[in-house]
Amino acid sequence: MILIIGIAIGVLFGSMSAIVGMLWVMLRRRRSQVGNISSQRAAALPISGNAVDSSTVLSDITESPRSSEENRETSVMKCGGGHMKKSLSKSGLPKYSYKDLQKATFNFTTKIGQGAFGCVYKAQLLTGETVAVKVLATNSREFLSEVLLLGRLHHKNLVNLVGYCLEKDQHILVYEYMSNGSLASHLYGDQHKPLDWDMRVCVALDVARGLEYLHDEIMPPVVHRDIKSSNILLDRSFRARVADFGMSMVALRRPLSGIQGTYGYLDPQYISTQIFTKESDVYSFGVLLFELIAARSPQQGLMELVKLGAMSTEERLGWEDIMDPKLDGKSNMQELNEMAALAHRCINESQLQRPSMREVVLSLLQILESKKHQKKNH
Repeated sequence: MILIIGIAIGVLFGSMSAIVGMLWVMLRRRRSQVGNISSQRAAALPISGNAVDSSTVLSDITESPRSSEENRETSVMKCGGGHMKKSLSKSGLPKYSYKDLQKATFNFTTKIGQGAFGCVYKAQLLTGETVAVKVLATNSREFLSEVLLLGRLHHKNLVNLVGYCLEKDQHILVYEYMSNGSLASHLYGDQHKPLDWDMRVCVALDVARGLEYLHDEIMPPVVHRDIKSSNILLDRSFRARVADFGMSMVALRRPLSGIQGTYGYLDPQYISTQIFTKESDVYSFGVLLFELIAARSPQQGLMELVKLGAMSTEERLGWEDIMDPKLDGKSNMQELNEMAALAHRCINESQLQRPSMREVVLSLLQILESKKHQKKNH
């Protein structure tokens, strides 16, 4: 009897040992499989090594809070302080020496403008080419943003960046020179004669095409984030180009740190959510359209005027009351009402109700086509 009990205990003990052994082997195999899967995943992720991807860098440097100098510099370091020069060289843009730019601007005495991020000077290079030189206020964030963006963006309605300088703690951008200055200087300054109505419609279309390119024709899409009349420049043929990409970034639907932009042009939904979308650019463009119609800035009560005008209008009629007096009634009332109705759609409180920039371009083209048709009939 004792022998039988001993044998039973032995069998039970052996079975338990076998089960424990099998479980141990299975656990080892499982760990091995997980390790292999992790290795495969790691191998599948793009590893750039010393290279820096421009879209990744751009999203990194444009999302840090503007309120802290330390955060700004940390942000640039995150994209690779040691890699910055290599990133810039990959932009394909020529690098200018500080000495040459100093000479070209007569020791930076040829100031032609003051932007949000620094002074702009007129310069003549040794090649004889006239350029605009922007000296940034020792902030590498906007510098890197513009170089990485404009180095890969090429469109007839964007201001061309022709080079840069990173030397002696100076961050300098070199642009194609726009001889007719900013749209704001033509709407509000005394040094230029007022733009006629036809020219204002063409300016609107040029800006719309530039934004359409940023939103719909490149990957990943880009939002400008600071569309306003002072950031629209006119070349010698009065073709409009979008300028100042210091706050531009890859379009990402996630909250940003702090509100950035210009008062009066900011999308109310961006202010409430801190998420800047393509529709937020559309809102700013709508404000710009009303500027072209009324020649009044948001700081001069433009949107209050628009609200009053909207109360007395009926769809595409009745916007004449907000027209720029300098036009002297020399505008096509039908076109003015159509453009104002389009602008009003762009500033709709609901982003879902705003047109895309592609739809805006088509609407403006229709206005120009109807103009050509009317001229033929006369």
